[in-house]
Amino acid sequence: MRRRSLLSAAAAAPAIGAAIAAPLPGKIALEEHFITPALLGYLAETKSPEPEFARAELVRRMMDFGEQRLAAMDGAGVARAILSISGPGVQAEPDGARATRLAAEANDALAGEIQKRPDRYGGFAHLAMQDPAGAARELERCVRDLKFQGAMINHHTLGVYLDDPRNDVFWEALQGLDVPLYLHPADSFRMPHVLEGVPELHKPVWEWTTETSTHALRLIVTGVFDRFPRAQVILGHMGETLPYMLSRLDSRYGFTATDRRIRRKPSDYLRGNISVTTSGQFDDVPLKAALAALGETRVMFSIDYPYEDSDTAARFIENAAIDEATRARVAAGNARALMKLPG
Repeated sequence: MRRRSLLSAAAAAPAIGAAIAAPLPGKIALEEHFITPALLGYLAETKSPEPEFARAELVRRMMDFGEQRLAAMDGAGVARAILSISGPGVQAEPDGARATRLAAEANDALAGEIQKRPDRYGGFAHLAMQDPAGAARELERCVRDLKFQGAMINHHTLGVYLDDPRNDVFWEALQGLDVPLYLHPADSFRMPHVLEGVPELHKPVWEWTTETSTHALRLIVTGVFDRFPRAQVILGHMGETLPYMLSRLDSRYGFTATDRRIRRKPSDYLRGNISVTTSGQFDDVPLKAALAALGETRVMFSIDYPYEDSDTAARFIENAAIDEATRARVAAGNARALMKLPG
């Protein structure tokens, strides 16, 4: 959930029945949010300071699985949306048992909506990482029984990052099920000193970018992908700046690291274990950088509904300065391959 102004997002979101001119059909969108009543309190804890009416409108859109959401998808040429809880969800719940219960309830609620429209919706499991073994079991249930496409975790869980060894049981399950993890931004566990006194840089403006990119780098340098080489992670927002950094990461890591815990260069893991989406980054510059750095099979379309405008996202990918074969892969082909979706 890359929160630009909630007010502008609500104002820009398309009206029911709105459509772009001749949208490229068949897109698959991967960072598209919903919320359940039981998780609204966690959402409110990280809200941005916009007017109440704008927040209420976004919540209303997230709780809708019918006419309005489908109209936005149709207008943007989105054939299928993989839905996920708008964070932080249970990642912010101190009671592990309650977190586990709420996550399972959210997954069951989503499965019910998917059953109504299996041709339009898929799902990412919401997981209580307070209990990694329990999260692994819930992921297995969601993939095998509920037919979800993977999981989305909203950054850290009470300050514990996913590279912590206690989470290896989760990574083992993820790899064994052959589904991706979408690593989604959330607030810092503790506000970095450099961001103190500059609220203009908090949350989606910059804080979430540095938080999520650093979390992804933790996975690399602590050897998660050496232990689980087939594990796949998705980053939104065109990779949280990391596609720009491959050369420098390799150079400085090789020069400064004295206790190297990984077998290859950082860029090897970024190219082999990380995919990125276009969510909230509707600009040719980061798109071309991501394609050049990671390869044309590692970039996928997303919107970040309802925090971003579906029409804007669709117009961007349809008019991006890339060849048509690459456009088709980004719009749907890469997501279909990664998550084994029907054609």
